[in-house]
Amino acid sequence: MVALLFATPPGVTRTTAPDAPDAIDKYIAHEMARQHIPGLALGIYVNGRIVRAQGYGLSNVELDVPVKAATIFQSGSVGKQFTSAAIMMLVEEGKIGLDDSLPKYFPDAPPTWRGITIRELLSHTSGLSEYASDSLTGPGGPLSYRADYTEEQFVKVIETLPIEFAPGEGWEYRNTNYLLLGAVIRNVTGKFYGDFLQERIFRPLGMTSTRIISEADIVPNRAAGYQLVDGKLKNQDWVAPLWNTTADGALYFNVLDLAKWDAALYGEKLLHKSSVDQLWTVVKLKDGTPNKHHYGFGWGIDSVNGHRVIEHSGSWQGFETHIARYVDDRVTVVVLMNLGGANPTRIAHGVAGLFRRGLSTPADTAGF
Repeated sequence: MVALLFATPPGVTRTTAPDAPDAIDKYIAHEMARQHIPGLALGIYVNGRIVRAQGYGLSNVELDVPVKAATIFQSGSVGKQFTSAAIMMLVEEGKIGLDDSLPKYFPDAPPTWRGITIRELLSHTSGLSEYASDSLTGPGGPLSYRADYTEEQFVKVIETLPIEFAPGEGWEYRNTNYLLLGAVIRNVTGKFYGDFLQERIFRPLGMTSTRIISEADIVPNRAAGYQLVDGKLKNQDWVAPLWNTTADGALYFNVLDLAKWDAALYGEKLLHKSSVDQLWTVVKLKDGTPNKHHYGFGWGIDSVNGHRVIEHSGSWQGFETHIARYVDDRVTVVVLMNLGGANPTRIAHGVAGLFRRGLSTPADTAGF
């Protein structure tokens, strides 16, 4: 197993305690061996500044390429937080209302959508079905991972799906909600959501490696995604290109760029504090109770030993990701991995506890 520690970027002070790297290295080596993870990138930020950006293992097994801090991984659903931020930018500009009904943006929407709002898409309380379910993408289904669909075609299929519960009366995590939010961004701005993110978030923050997935483009430092099949490492399954352009989590990024995102969330460069607070407020159901996952807008809200943590995981095409922001401690841990089905949340929490006492539970490092 290769472990590479890269120099701190200019202007950044390394604050990791001398004995912390050894414990963290050993823990990550233990978890990578236990979970059979080919490669992993770790970012630890304090007050939005990098204190550790490190690669472990291989980004490409066939070519024996090690992971480094600049290695690019797929985001999976960690990308949803950028979509929710984009929506809130448009809310601040008065172009979208959180309580707007979906037919305002989808004139051909079925009658069942009249009670669904933008707020309910953001919080997964809409009641919409999962468009990427096995039943819909399997043999005979209306969608196939091997075929391309435009955003409009995806929406047309979603309009035919049943509602699982009345809007605002339950919570179920559905990628459908964020695909539709991407379509809302296009309807309001006239721009593909990925172009909007580049213009309003990535370029202003200097996130030069973050972009929409494209397997056709030449992308320096791109990791390969893997899966375990009968205990053997295999390349990720191929999907048609347009499946990698939806707003539910289709980004490339690395731990260096995510440090810039983390720093921006402490200030008001992108959004007013009141908007960020909404992202991180547990949405209540119509009966006044918090949703069962304690979900806000593109983030889950929880606490560990009294330490508030705002976090999200991602999973897609042989990649697993997690970002955990211990906002009151001003510590963030990011874990990016290239093995589908692995558990980045456990590793992110375990690293947080090794970095600063109290930020994890014994379960996160059990067996280590």
